[in-house]
Amino acid sequence: MKLRPLGNKVVLQKQEAEEKTQSGIILPDSAKEKPQDAVVIAVGPGKTEDGKTVAMQVKEGDKVIYSEYSGTEVKLDDEEYIIVSQDDIIAIVE
Repeated sequence: MKLRPLGNKVVLQKQEAEEKTQSGIILPDSAKEKPQDAVVIAVGPGKTEDGKTVAMQVKEGDKVIYSEYSGTEVKLDDEEYIIVSQDDIIAIVE
């Protein structure tokens, strides 16, 4: 099955939280920070404003940082995704 977002929505796959600190201490699940970086899996066609389609600024494969409490979490074929509006994406990591 494949997710195809509509409008200005973007499907992201979250990156795994760090399991160790830089000094090598293993973190329990309760101490791990919720990651805010993800990889773009799919991009919608863009939204329409005043009769014009606004182009999307991200593309598949981009690594992005998104707002902490945004989006809808979805589980599909044992994979977890988050669907966010393009406006909830803060930056593209280059």
